[in-house]
Amino acid sequence: MTIGSLIGRERLEDIDQYRKCIAVATKVYDRFKEQIGHTICAEIHKIRYGRTYRLFIPEESEAFHNMGGHARNGCPEVCGVAAKIAAEIILDIKEGD
Repeated sequence: MTIGSLIGRERLEDIDQYRKCIAVATKVYDRFKEQIGHTICAEIHKIRYGRTYRLFIPEESEAFHNMGGHARNGCPEVCGVAAKIAAEIILDIKEGD
């Protein structure tokens, strides 16, 4: 949301600004995929834990937790990578890069 508020377009007709936003969004997406291996949670589960956990099923949610999904190197680490990428790009935007 912060990235969008910094470089988002004010008018729907502003196609040039839209293209700039798409370029930045693609940069975020590509960096995250490169560092984590995928952008979809179910696929990230497979990469990190060897299978997908359906967290809406209590038994699978508990198994995910027991496997370390909520430990420091689980989902919090993945979210931290996303936050770091966003912060770096926000700083680049602020510096006029």
